[in-house]
Amino acid sequence: MGFIWMAFAAGAVLVWAMSLGRIFTFPGPACVPASPPFLHPLRGDRRSRNVLLVIAHPDDESMFFAPTILFLKSKGHNIHVLCMSRGNADGLGITRKEELYLACDILKIPREQVKVLDHPKLQDGFHEKWDHGLLAELTMEHVQLWAIDMIVTFDSYGVSGHPNHQDVHHGICKFLHANGQGNIEAWELASLNILRKYSGPVDIWLSSLISSSSKQPIYTLVNSSPSRSYEAMAAHRSQWVWFRRLFVMFSSYTYINMLQKV
Repeated sequence: MGFIWMAFAAGAVLVWAMSLGRIFTFPGPACVPASPPFLHPLRGDRRSRNVLLVIAHPDDESMFFAPTILFLKSKGHNIHVLCMSRGNADGLGITRKEELYLACDILKIPREQVKVLDHPKLQDGFHEKWDHGLLAELTMEHVQLWAIDMIVTFDSYGVSGHPNHQDVHHGICKFLHANGQGNIEAWELASLNILRKYSGPVDIWLSSLISSSSKQPIYTLVNSSPSRSYEAMAAHRSQWVWFRRLFVMFSSYTYINMLQKV
């Protein structure tokens, strides 16, 4: 029995190493499939997009969306971050707001393109119900302010199942429905089952296969420098406790993001 477990452990380490090696073979942040392109050409002479990343709490951007941010930055797109709360559930809202700015410095997002809200009806908490109409209104305000033409946010499960994440998704859907989308392209981060979620770089194989074979527009964005995710998440010092360190190491969201159309 001991030999079987040793063989299993050795196999798991080998698969992990091979998967990490596959991640590192990409010369930079990459997209699978590469064709058709992830982002269709814009009208006129514009090549870069104004992207709005809508999140619920400070640290969502580093814990879940780093591969997307790094890919879009590598292509010259302008990233704006709209964080719907200060993450004040434990009374650390002021600290966590500043930590978000520090993480965005590491991710090369200018501070003037980061907005952290503190609306009384949008307070952090598992038992806090956020108004979808209010979320849609606030999204519209910042879409107009920053001339946004692309939105990235959570899917309906919200990666971790946090109700604030889920409400952000529904708020964005309400915004898109109310405004007929227009010229705004919207993408959501696909939530993964628990096995894939904690498979680290190993999920690169299945995600790539799904993206390459799907008839629907689904793209896998690969983070060829996962240390950037660690560094950005470490900027959230108040949250950088042992179990989050383990999460960032073993989470597939550190290494890849699978995006699908909202």
